[in-house]
Amino acid sequence: MSETTSGAAKDAFGGPFLYAPAPESRAVVDLAPSYGLFIDGEFTEAAEGQVFKTLSPSTEEVLSEVARAGAEDVDRAVRAARRAFGPWSALPGAERAKYLFRIARIIQERSRELAVLETLDNGKPIKETRDSDLPLVAAHFFYYAGWADKLAHAGFGPDPRPLGVAAQVIPWNFPLLMLAWKIAPALAAGNTVVLKPAETTPLSALFFADICRSAGLPKGVVNILPGYGDAGAALTAHPDVDKVAFTGSTAVGKEIARTVAGTRKKLTLELGGKGANIVFDDAPLDQAVEGIVSGIFFNQGQVCCAGSRLLVQESVAEEVVDALKRRLTTLRLGDPLDKNTDIGAINSAEQLARIAELTDAGEAEGAERWSAPCELPSTGHWFAPTVFTQVTQAHRIAREEIFGPVLSVLTFRTPAEAVAKANNTPYGLSAGIWSEKGSRILAVAEKLRAGVVWANSFNKFDPTSPFGGYKESGHGREGGRHGLEAYLDVR
Repeated sequence: MSETTSGAAKDAFGGPFLYAPAPESRAVVDLAPSYGLFIDGEFTEAAEGQVFKTLSPSTEEVLSEVARAGAEDVDRAVRAARRAFGPWSALPGAERAKYLFRIARIIQERSRELAVLETLDNGKPIKETRDSDLPLVAAHFFYYAGWADKLAHAGFGPDPRPLGVAAQVIPWNFPLLMLAWKIAPALAAGNTVVLKPAETTPLSALFFADICRSAGLPKGVVNILPGYGDAGAALTAHPDVDKVAFTGSTAVGKEIARTVAGTRKKLTLELGGKGANIVFDDAPLDQAVEGIVSGIFFNQGQVCCAGSRLLVQESVAEEVVDALKRRLTTLRLGDPLDKNTDIGAINSAEQLARIAELTDAGEAEGAERWSAPCELPSTGHWFAPTVFTQVTQAHRIAREEIFGPVLSVLTFRTPAEAVAKANNTPYGLSAGIWSEKGSRILAVAEKLRAGVVWANSFNKFDPTSPFGGYKESGHGREGGRHGLEAYLDVR
């Protein structure tokens, strides 16, 4: 595995295929040297004048300088959203739908630009932002536009009402997609929004603010506040917020739950995960290996629902692990803007240190570590795809969310043992089952305490399907008809 060479693919003469660089042009994105907060339809400086720099994870270059929101800015944004709520919620659903449709179309028109922007700011490969993230972003706005005039038929009573001002805090792993998951249903239901993007990936949210203006969205309906954790804490604690939606770490989610407890605020949380990918001996193994790769190495494993624990039946364990290692030698790590790249950069130095600390702990506790042979770039934040075998349920790498391209392999003998091991986690966000028997898939899926269970696939998303978890993976659902309930007064 290298930045340009596949170790498995061969040309007509028996040599390895060489992949010439195929970079996407950065010129499609016009980055300004600085950006302000987006409040009441206008870009503005932070009240205290604070700014921070957003960096490219792959090169560590400064992309732009961004205004840093504080408590006073949060109050300004919430007041703007409150003023806009009355007129926005009074619009007929069909009129709100027109704005959502318009936003979706503009996203499609600017999808190449937004994909490059997301790759620059986040570090993920361009083929993921281009082929997965952006199509899903537009699809969510189209989908919820369709619901805007049908809320009375969504199953939540004949006259569901919007809640008011929604405070939304999103993570850095899918910046624009998480924005769409939250803003689209909120607006369709008649709410107004104050959203705080992650401090390492604020740019796509600020570009979305420009899209809102291009779509003619009324002022104050959407407000964007880049900033750090203090801004998120001030936003979720603001007394004039009616709804809080958070996606991120379990630790921060628990703190938000404590803040909201005892108030009238409605809360949804989508938190961490330690998903189990279960491979039975009758599974289509070549297909399963591709699903394992997609499950843990998509977006460098920086996915809440990643299949970070591989549970494979003993009789095929050696065959699966050998095939998996061969497959990993063909992945290409390097420039995220190169269309050939499979593995991009880790989002930040802080996240890279977290991954390194936990993988070192895995080795220290006796697990066997194997990393794909590749040369890591000299600048930026990089981590080679890594597989641990000889893992037990007591190992930290089997219990804690690593949030990186690291897979822990455990084995099982019976379906009952597979279920027991899969459920032996404080999390409950996702799982995958690989088997040719539909009856086995259904029987096992019924016993798994996971909000989403994929069958002979992994990491498949659709705006019509609800997503969420159990236990420390949060509560509430986003997506589908179920995602509307979080933004409606259904009492």
